[in-house]
Amino acid sequence: MKPKYKRILLKLSGEALMGNDPYGINRATIESIVAEIAPVVQMGVETGVVIGGGNIFRGVAPGAAGMDRATADYMGMLATVMNALALQDAMRQAGLAGRVQSALNIEQVVEPYIRGKAIRYLEEGKVVIFAAGTGNPFFTTDTAAALRGSEIGAEIVIKATKVDGVYTADPKRDPAAKRYSRLSFDEAIARNLKVMDATAFALCRDQKLPVNVFSIFRKNALQRVVMGEDEGTLVHI
Repeated sequence: MKPKYKRILLKLSGEALMGNDPYGINRATIESIVAEIAPVVQMGVETGVVIGGGNIFRGVAPGAAGMDRATADYMGMLATVMNALALQDAMRQAGLAGRVQSALNIEQVVEPYIRGKAIRYLEEGKVVIFAAGTGNPFFTTDTAAALRGSEIGAEIVIKATKVDGVYTADPKRDPAAKRYSRLSFDEAIARNLKVMDATAFALCRDQKLPVNVFSIFRKNALQRVVMGEDEGTLVHI
């Protein structure tokens, strides 16, 4: 069977890398995430990844209390660079070619984000990991995912979470909560469903870029999303 999408943007939260640890990078967890990404890349799906930094920033958050917001955001961006390097290394060990591009200039460590170069890497079958968010404070990595997805011509933004979709209520608190299989952007806004932050959501809606929310911890779930199967929640125009 042929994948439904040729080019995707995968949004990974930093928290996804922690496993059951209070913060930091759990090696077994990052390897299991790469094991989910690898078959998709091997199917010929061009894959970009935007990664968050919450797992590292959580460890320094108490010290950041009362800190200037822009300074704290730049610290968060640097945390995403650390995560991107860890993800690239795990990919290398799994036989995948990964390239990290950063929205902040740290050329001794990672190359700067250049749109044309990123697209060329994707066409060559390399995974491009976009670090440092948008490069600007006050914007989340959700917004970076919507922005990079639009820039590289991705056909979908796939948001990896710990929950297997968007629910009518918190499934941990309400056993009667039901998963939405499909939703329109307008329905998600009207029902005040927190799919992603408002700026990112508005950008995806304006660019007619669908968003699929799924659990990265369900085996082969990413493959099922890419094949167009009923996995997670698809938010569309």
